Amino acid sequence: MTAVHVFTRDLRTHDNPGLMADAPDVVPVFVSDGAIRSLHGSANRSAYLHECIADLDRNLREMGSSLVYRSGPWVATVAAIAEEVDADVIHVARDVSGFARRRMRDLKARSPVPVVEHDSITVVPPDALAPASSDFYQVFSPYHRRWVEEPRRPMAPTPNSLTAHPVGSDALPAPADGASPGRSLGGETRARLDMDRWIPRTHRYDDVRNDLAADGTSRLSAALHFGTLSALEVTVRADEAGGDGYTRQLAWRDFNAQVLFHRPDASTIDYRGGTRAWNDDPERLEAWKLGMTGYPIVDAGMRQLIAEGWMHNRARMITASFLTKDLMIDWRTGARHFMDWLTDGDVANNQLGWQWVAGTGTDSNPSRIFNPVRQSERYDPDGEYIRTWVPELSGVAGAEIHDPSPLTRSAVGYPRPIVDHREAIQKFKLARGYR
Repeated sequence: MTAVHVFTRDLRTHDNPGLMADAPDVVPVFVSDGAIRSLHGSANRSAYLHECIADLDRNLREMGSSLVYRSGPWVATVAAIAEEVDADVIHVARDVSGFARRRMRDLKARSPVPVVEHDSITVVPPDALAPASSDFYQVFSPYHRRWVEEPRRPMAPTPNSLTAHPVGSDALPAPADGASPGRSLGGETRARLDMDRWIPRTHRYDDVRNDLAADGTSRLSAALHFGTLSALEVTVRADEAGGDGYTRQLAWRDFNAQVLFHRPDASTIDYRGGTRAWNDDPERLEAWKLGMTGYPIVDAGMRQLIAEGWMHNRARMITASFLTKDLMIDWRTGARHFMDWLTDGDVANNQLGWQWVAGTGTDSNPSRIFNPVRQSERYDPDGEYIRTWVPELSGVAGAEIHDPSPLTRSAVGYPRPIVDHREAIQKFKLARGYR
């Protein structure tokens, strides 16, 4: 029996049920589709993906096989490879976006052989949990309670060897220029080293996760997005290490995935529905993108995004709140900018995270406001995060770092605030009908 395993967001050899389903007689395949690149491509993700694919090929070669890399329309190319190798079955990881699900339906309609989907991207399958009154959970807390209790699938073994195949492969093209200089590097080999370093620290996650300067988060989000790490394996190991606070964040990842699975339109349409007026303000939008809003904590986050292709989650919430509530600019505009830069850019987490902050999503408190100065004082009390990413303020001492005086701003060349937070929020509440 010959099987084809098509890698998508499961670029690993460890705990990969699709790869192991018919091992060792499996032809490993990755198809680069221009439609995917145009929808979700970015320089940072392109470079990271390039490293993931190269590393995956090296690992497969050590097992006696190699990765078949092809460029072209995904459905047609996968079906053609299955015919080329006279395959009996095609294995693919099940994904949750509307694009991925349409693609899978098209493949099943066109494929000459059965197509088997495997739940290997999330910890819990996106359609496994539901309350009595709905097809899926719309509030995180009850979802999390069920998620913790849900039995896990057994982890797939890692193949010792795979059967060699004679199938030709296209050359792996060079990644696009323009990636962030400090971006994380891709590949299963590196990701597993990062996981091994992180797991022993997970028991302290709740103590430091909101400290912007402490670097107390896992930095595994890109590896989880591309699947160089199994979310299930990370969860199991973190649970064993006493990292309940960290695995709660992995539950959030699954929660967003199941929302998008059932509501694919939530990637572009307000989850809560209704009509909202957004501001069209190109100058303030550009100031936000460049990290020149005059609010140090906002600007630090936006500059970190461009420099590293990553941003601390607390900073993501602060910067998103500022755009959607202080500036009243459409969350979709901010989500697109994040997807342009984030190496871990994930449709479910990014879009639904933006909707949560904007008050259009699953947050039970849609009027939630993040005061940038108060957030800065609380989560960067010594100003270390600000000084790292807003160097013109590096010489500002004490509490002034959170809201420099006009004299200090003028002296160091840092802009005045582009809006007054109190006045902006009053306008926001009035426009939204909040008190």
